[in-house]
Amino acid sequence: MTTSISEKFAQVRSENRMAFMPFITAGDPDLDTTVAVLKELAHRGVDLIEVGFPYSDPIADGPVIQESYTRALNNGFHVHDLFEALKTLSADPSITLPPLVGMVSYAIIFRYGSDKFLNEAKAAGFSGLIVPDLPGDEAQELAEKTKAVKLDLVQLVSPLTPENRTKRIVQVASGFIYCISVAGTTGVRDELPPELTAHLESLRSLTDLPLAVGFGISNPNHVNTLRGKADGFIIGSAIVKQFAAFSDPAQNRDAVLKAIGDYAGEMAAATKG
Repeated sequence: MTTSISEKFAQVRSENRMAFMPFITAGDPDLDTTVAVLKELAHRGVDLIEVGFPYSDPIADGPVIQESYTRALNNGFHVHDLFEALKTLSADPSITLPPLVGMVSYAIIFRYGSDKFLNEAKAAGFSGLIVPDLPGDEAQELAEKTKAVKLDLVQLVSPLTPENRTKRIVQVASGFIYCISVAGTTGVRDELPPELTAHLESLRSLTDLPLAVGFGISNPNHVNTLRGKADGFIIGSAIVKQFAAFSDPAQNRDAVLKAIGDYAGEMAAATKG
C-alpha cells in the first residue's frame, strides 16, 4: 500500500538524507497553540510530525512528555476537538502539512470506538498511527482496520525485543518501524548507545520498511551518528520541554514559537549532512 508516509520516505531517500519527525503534544497548553506549532514546523521544512494524544497513564514516556500530557488534560483536551481543529487546518490552502502520525493509547481508541476513531483520524488529516500499548504481535485486527481506511500502523521495536517476536511485529507494520534507541523512557541523552548500530542492522535484515530512531535524540551530532544506518529520526522531549513556556504569562508566546521553529529548522538542516 502506497501512503503519504511511504511516499515521504521515498522522497527523502531520493534526496540522500534522513527524515526528521518532531513530536508534539496535542492540546499543550491548548489547541490554538497546537495549530500554531504545526504551521511553524511545516514552515521549517520538517518531513513528518508525530502528534501525541494526551493520556493519564502513558507508556514509556519520560517526565517531560508526561508533564506536557498533564497540562493538556488539565486544560480540557478532548480527542474530538483535536480532530475538528486539524480538519480546519488541513482545509487551509495557505498551509501544506507534512504527514501526521498519531501516538495514541489503545485505551483511547477503544473508548472512542475503533471504527469511529480511525475514520475521524483519517478525515482530520492523519496518515498513520503508533499505538504503544497494543503489543505489535497482537495488532493484526487493528492493522487490517487501519489499512482499510488507508492509514499506516507503525510498530515499535526496542533493543530488548527478541528476534522471533520482532519478526511477527514487522509483518503487521506499515509506514515505518519506530526503532527505540534504548531500553528506557523518552528523554534527552548525551550520547546514543553503541549497541544501536547492531539493533538497526538486525532490523534491516528483517524488513524493507524505513527505520526511524527515537528516544534520546536531541542534537545534530546524534543525527550524524545515525547517518547511513537509519532512514529517519524522531525528537520528542527536546522539543516538548519548550512547551512549558507557553503556560508562563511572563513569556512572549511568539518568541517561544520562534524558538521551537529555530530548533526544528536546525535539526531539519542536519538531515542533509
